[in-house]
Amino acid sequence: MSRNISTEHAPAAIGPYVQGVDLGSMIITSGQIPVDPKTGTVADDVAAQARQSLENVKAIIAAAGLSVADIVKTTVFVKDLNDFATVNAAYEAFFSEHRSRLAPAWRSPTCRKT
Repeated sequence: MSRNISTEHAPAAIGPYVQGVDLGSMIITSGQIPVDPKTGTVADDVAAQARQSLENVKAIIAAAGLSVADIVKTTVFVKDLNDFATVNAAYEAFFSEHRSRLAPAWRSPTCRKT
């Protein structure tokens, strides 16, 4: 049996989805954008955006009674591959005592809609 996870400490869902779902043996969070839930703003720099996205994930899993140490996998979407080192540094700081598995993904500038 699953239960929806919701917290005011992460951005509210802006579509027909929930912030997270507790499946009993696993928590799945929705993709997190770098919106500060207190102000509704997005920072200008990539490092701050990465940190905010991670803080949003942390808030959702905390609402489920878990901590950063319980995270086993993350996926990050990076618009510009040149920003990956900056994003990776934010992840290293966030997961300082526990290394989750990071699966980076980016959109190639050569991709085209058909």
